[in-house]
Amino acid sequence: MLSRTADHLFWMSRYTERAENTARMLDVNYQTSLLPQSDSVAQMGWQGMLSICELAPAYQQRHGDINARDVMNFMVKDENNPSSILSCLNASRENARAVRGALTTEVWETHNATWLDVRRMVRGTEFERDPGVFFEWVKFRSHLSRGVVVGTMLMDESFDFMRLGVFLERADNTARLLDVKFHAVQSDFFGAASEKDQEYDFYHWSAILRSVSAFEIYRKVYRDVIRPEQVADLLILNRSMPRSLHACMAEVVGNLKRLVADPQSEALRRAGKLLAELQYGRIDEILATGLHAYLTQFLDRVNDLGFCISREFLVPNQ
Repeated sequence: MLSRTADHLFWMSRYTERAENTARMLDVNYQTSLLPQSDSVAQMGWQGMLSICELAPAYQQRHGDINARDVMNFMVKDENNPSSILSCLNASRENARAVRGALTTEVWETHNATWLDVRRMVRGTEFERDPGVFFEWVKFRSHLSRGVVVGTMLMDESFDFMRLGVFLERADNTARLLDVKFHAVQSDFFGAASEKDQEYDFYHWSAILRSVSAFEIYRKVYRDVIRPEQVADLLILNRSMPRSLHACMAEVVGNLKRLVADPQSEALRRAGKLLAELQYGRIDEILATGLHAYLTQFLDRVNDLGFCISREFLVPNQ
């Protein structure tokens, strides 16, 4: 396969996943902003949203003060923001158009229809009327895109590059969400908290779990009240949780094994090492050494892995 084709397929899927992840983060912030809380706490939530995406400087340059309306417009409709939902879905569609011949008709039409519909929705009043419904729509279109790929694409190199983009992006997002949101809870992680703090924490952790479609899964796995250490365990180490770091890296390694011809592949070595640490890791050890430090290191390594994959597979040969 031409590296240019592989690059378009990889980024097509990665941008669609990024749009879904952005919708999930905006939705959880929107839902928690409806809870009784002070203006300063609400502002911290939107600040955290921008920090997750590393977009705080770009936002402040354009809008200044942080408020819910401007942040949501910036992250949904701003075409000058490359990480906005509109920009991501446009980039995904353009990458799909560039390799139209490598896709089935169903895959192309799904991406094209998603772009046409989202452009119509953000130009109208549908987003402002009910942001929650819009975010659900974005998630549904992402689910549909992945389902059409699995249901209609030949499981060859094209398929593997698309899946590689999905799970690399998902691992990055889950780690960012955990890192920022674990610092957003006011009461101490493991210390004694007031009854009011405990009530706030319950809704906070519930919103985080729902943002990664894990609330029902948490109840099924732990059959317990929501505890921060168990939330971390579920979203980092649980192989059966589809959006956990462990599950994402297992998929990345599986796709890389089918793609690499050289058993000494540096990308496969780095991904395999990261997977082994997740496979045999323990949440108490991670928390003892510091969750923030662990997730920061994980994000750095996933970023390096992405560059390594680009060097080996995606950058056109000169």
